[in-house]
Formats: sequence, structure tokens, C-alpha cells
Amino acid sequence: MRAVHVTAPGGPEVLTVIEVADPTPGPGEVLVDVVATAVNKADTLQRKGFYPAPPGASEILGLECSGRVAALGEGVEGWEVGDEVCALLAGGGYAEKVVVPAGQLMPVPEGIDLVSAAALPEVATTVWSNVFMTAAMEPGDSFLVHGGAGGIGTFAIQIASALGCRVFTTAGSREKLDVCTGLGADVAINYREEDFAEVIAEATDGRGVDVVLDNMGAKYLDRNLDALAFDGRLVVIGMQGGVKAELNIAKLLNKRAHVIATSLRGRPEDQKAQICAEVVDFVWPLVADGRIEPIIHEVLTLDEVARAHEIVDASTHVGKVVIKVAD
Repeated sequence: MRAVHVTAPGGPEVLTVIEVADPTPGPGEVLVDVVATAVNKADTLQRKGFYPAPPGASEILGLECSGRVAALGEGVEGWEVGDEVCALLAGGGYAEKVVVPAGQLMPVPEGIDLVSAAALPEVATTVWSNVFMTAAMEPGDSFLVHGGAGGIGTFAIQIASALGCRVFTTAGSREKLDVCTGLGADVAINYREEDFAEVIAEATDGRGVDVVLDNMGAKYLDRNLDALAFDGRLVVIGMQGGVKAELNIAKLLNKRAHVIATSLRGRPEDQKAQICAEVVDFVWPLVADGRIEPIIHEVLTLDEVARAHEIVDASTHVGKVVIKVAD
């Protein structure tokens, strides 16, 4: 099969397409003929040598895919060869075939084509697990997501708005701010020109937001605490703004705030299966009825994988960059 190979840690130019052996599903696993995959920031970090695959996972890039079931491993029930699916992966999506634990396989939401479906698994599972399962956000809560025009942000805005939350977000250009408000953000803040904590304080009469989903890490830590309401929850899922910062314990105590750091890729398979099951039960109906849609910046081919990474590296995209692997 054809798959993307990283020749050495580096820029997008190190990505090449080579022939490798087909994977074989083991007990509890499913072999998927991949139709499409999508580029995530984690893929670019792995390409640079900063985010290795977990033990036992495929070294091939790709944390999500869509496609058709090609074969079932021993003991797998509930799926048949030919079923159209999408999947959360620990690796392996940039290839014509991938092996997936059965619990991480999901049906394609009703009304979504297979190529578009590739843009959903990673963002859906990340947002649902962090914002709703971990931070327990409820209708009526207020919510801040940074990077509102990215893959995570565009999905988070839509689901939070659909479930009756007041949504704040940040972005770095008028075009991206307009996208965010068009998706349902109540307040979109230009982080290049405004202090988001000050804007939120003014917009909420000093109360703050109940939940913050943050991909910046160190750079935003103190201002994220400023933006939190009493009993607020800050969930850190990335470190694009650095790894070390000073934490004001007094501020944390005074707000009875929670600071939570999570990652999805290295979680045990049973936890991922639970997340995927909840996404199918609670998120896919919102996709099927049109309240959430996959936001796709561009669809490229497997041979254009370097170009796909260039776009994500430059952060010029809105939503997801999808790589079409097969028809």
C-alpha cells in the first residue's frame, strides 16, 4: 500500500509517499480502506520530531480517517465489510489502509460524505471529551475557545452554540473573526489587538466564563485564569505558546478554579472507546441535523501531503485541511 514516510525530522519537504506492507487486523481490530484523512497540529509536531507515536502505535502520521471496512479481526462484532466509517487513530491515517481498534470506529454521520467525514473524528472527540466530559459544561454556561478559526475552534464554537452556551473565541484577523461569528460565536476577539481577559470581563460584567479550552499553554495561563468565573474550569490541550509559566495560586484559590491538562492520543483504548461512543450518541445527531458541519479549508491528495503541512504550519487555514487518499 502507499503511505506517507517521514525521511527525517524537519519541514514539510521530508514527507514522501512510499510503498509499505499492508497492515493486518488483530483480535478486536478492524482493517479500513482509507478514503481520506486530515492534518492536525500533532502531525506537524511528529514530523518535526517533537511528538512520537505512543508505544505500539503506527509510526505513520495521521490521527483520524474515513473509509470503508475491509476486514474484521477476531472477535469484532457490529461491523461488516463495506461499512462506511470514520475513526480516531493513534497513528496510521496517512496511508491507503489502517488498522483501528473496533471501539474507535464510528459510523459516518448521516448526510456527510466520506471525504468530509475525515475532518470530524479528532475534533469531535477532543472537544466532547474535554469540554463536556471533563469540564462538564452545560447549557447556559459561558465558554472561551482559543483559535476559533482552526479545526478544534470551528467545531467547538458550533457544538457549544448548538447546546445553548454563550461562546467567546479568539482569532487573529477580521476574516477569521467573521468566520467565528458566522459559526455561532457571540463574542469574537482579535488577540492581536485586544486583551481577551479584559474583553470577557466587560462582556460578562466581571463574572468571567465557566470553561476555557486552551491550546496555547504557558503564554495564556495567567490571562486564562483572569477570564475564568468562580468554579471555572481551564482545560489545557496544547502548548503552542510555551511549556512553562508561573501559576498564581492565590488567584486559583480565590476563584476556586480548576486547571486541567489532558491529551487524547495516549489514552487507553477503553477510554477512547467510551469517548467515541458518546460522540456517536450525542454529537453525530447534531451533525446529521445540520447544527454542526465539518469546516474544510482545502482537500488535497496524498501526493500533495507536503503542501497540506505547509498550510497548517502557516496557520492560514480555516477549519481542517483534508487529504484524499482514494475514491
